[in-house]
Amino acid sequence: MKHYEILFIIKPTLTDDEVKAKADFVAEVISKNGGQIASQIDMGTRKLAYKIDKFERGVYKVFYFQAPTNLIEELVRNVRITEDIIRFLIVKYETKSEISAWEKLSKGQKLAQIKKQEPRAPRPNKEAQNTEENNEPATQE
Repeated sequence: MKHYEILFIIKPTLTDDEVKAKADFVAEVISKNGGQIASQIDMGTRKLAYKIDKFERGVYKVFYFQAPTNLIEELVRNVRITEDIIRFLIVKYETKSEISAWEKLSKGQKLAQIKKQEPRAPRPNKEAQNTEENNEPATQE
């Protein structure tokens, strides 16, 4: 089974019970088709970067799960049919480093910060190189 993440945005006009029902619907589709949900994260109501279907806000949910590849097609079909989900994104984790990141994220851990590299020594000026080349005596054959 492969590692996946689905992030979906639910309409903000729904009640808390309806939002929970939509999240349960997605979880049910995953589990019925042979997937195992590792974790569910409720990111709450957030402002969208741009209006989607006249909505400026949305309720964000993230599920980390393991599933066979044929489940994704069924999941996409069901999420597209559901009118209360206004956007979704499914991410597949393939490489070892991605899978280790998936394991940390599914446990709620943050990824390690990227280490800043030491500043490099400045490059020599091109003008200084050109003057050195011009000062060299020309060899004649």
